[in-house]
Amino acid sequence: MTGLRVVPTRRHGRERLYVCLPDGGNVAWYDRESARVNLLREDREGDVLEALGPFLTGPVTVGPPPVPTPAELARLTLHPDDDLAPNRPGEALLVALEREPGPAHRLRPDPRRRALAAEQTVGTALDRLDGAGWRTLHSVPLPGGDRLHHLLIGPGGLFAVHTLPARRQRVRIDGPLVAPGRREPVPLLRRVRADADRASHALTAEVHAVLVLVEPAQVSVEQPPRSVRVLTDGELPGLARLGGTLKPADVEALHAMARDRGTWAHV
Repeated sequence: MTGLRVVPTRRHGRERLYVCLPDGGNVAWYDRESARVNLLREDREGDVLEALGPFLTGPVTVGPPPVPTPAELARLTLHPDDDLAPNRPGEALLVALEREPGPAHRLRPDPRRRALAAEQTVGTALDRLDGAGWRTLHSVPLPGGDRLHHLLIGPGGLFAVHTLPARRQRVRIDGPLVAPGRREPVPLLRRVRADADRASHALTAEVHAVLVLVEPAQVSVEQPPRSVRVLTDGELPGLARLGGTLKPADVEALHAMARDRGTWAHV
């Protein structure tokens, strides 16, 4: 018996198996995606491999942890209050509802809860792209009280994603105008495009504008929108097929930059 125990975790979408001493201290971790065992105590290599034996399914690389990249170092130096990565989908709405939940009984459902459910649906779908090399930030605050609902960074580029709840509604799109259900058309796509432009300014990189309609009954396009991609939530997995724009190192560097609250302070 080695006296070591194996503890599975998930960090930033990656599955890791930590090998721990009885007192809880780490001596190694196994990254399934890279098939690498990172040793913190080289003198325990044999014990570590014995403990991990039931979990190893093929050849692995064994050695000390790799030197952090500049993007990883930047992330590690961020103060927790300035790190946007922990934000949940709809973080701003969750905070608002906690502070002011509204009356317990109301004739109509609180529209903030519909918006929150839509952002959570889209956020979950975007987070699933992590395994394909994409990174997502949620509820990115912008000056003036605005925010990006989601920022997606991956092999296919950068996307500012705005979410619109449209459950069982017909959505009409006419140029920049969007009309869900029986509501009057509003120039929503101008705002979506403007948010993407602000993101481009902050990150000094091209950011594509995306509007996601959540659970619409029907979408009719009378005049195709300019420079804004319109998708339904069911079409989001198709973004994983986009590529050829950013290398993995570029994705990580942009993600490290975007997760810093200070990046967005003057856009």
